[in-house]
Amino acid sequence: MASTTALAADKGDAAAGRTKAYTCSGCHGIEGWKNPYPNYHVPRIGGQNYDYLVNALTEYQKGERAHPTMQAQAQSMSDQDIRDIATFLAGIAP
Repeated sequence: MASTTALAADKGDAAAGRTKAYTCSGCHGIEGWKNPYPNYHVPRIGGQNYDYLVNALTEYQKGERAHPTMQAQAQSMSDQDIRDIATFLAGIAP
């Protein structure tokens, strides 16, 4: 059984994630924002589940999820960047 300390060590640094997530707020931080192509509501990601965020960004990074903007963003991230951003975003109250 993994200890809580070991599990916390697997997550990222929220302070680093805050800086790295700055670009994310350009779309995901605007209430009611719609993406022009394809046209759909851009989800708010503050307060989202940590594991979901890591999985989604990793899938965009690997091209397993299709969205050109998100793929470009995620492909520029390291695995540590993804953990840091997910830790920061998961800690935001929705």
